[in-house]
Amino acid sequence: MSQSSFVLVPFPIDTEKPTDLSLTGTINRQSSILTMSYCLQGQLAAISISIPEPYPTRQHNLWQTTCFEFFLGIPSRDHYWEFNLSPAGHWNAYRFDGYRQGMQEELAFTTLPFQVELGTDRLSLVIALDLAAIVPVDHPLEVAITAVIQTQTDVITYWALTHPGTDADFHRRDSFVLAI
Repeated sequence: MSQSSFVLVPFPIDTEKPTDLSLTGTINRQSSILTMSYCLQGQLAAISISIPEPYPTRQHNLWQTTCFEFFLGIPSRDHYWEFNLSPAGHWNAYRFDGYRQGMQEELAFTTLPFQVELGTDRLSLVIALDLAAIVPVDHPLEVAITAVIQTQTDVITYWALTHPGTDADFHRRDSFVLAI
């Protein structure tokens, strides 16, 4: 597969979203390696961004503040995975048996290898993840790319490739719109 670009859009009812932000990136899958980059640009002083920690760890509830996420599913299968990446370097990976059912930490990963670069008007996050422990190389994947962005005034906005429902819900399989 060649590299694909993406643009995330905020959930429509996020009326207090910062208007000057853009969230773009690229995704590529070569054999079992998934490489993804996010680029958040704009007036980042208005965004709540955790500073990088020297010793990041696996943590829960990262989506309660600024967090970059992606979801992977296998076509025609109910189970899927959620990956959470904090600008501070903290992370987690979960496996679900079905829509919001059977959530458990995905123990195939003991770390998620990603780097964060933060400037005054640009935050970039790049991950290169070996999926061999959870998905055979020849299996196609359906992907949802998402982010939670929290402002300094504690407004939470939800960004995704698409928002097919009436609520911001990253777990909907009809939002897993990229095929890799």
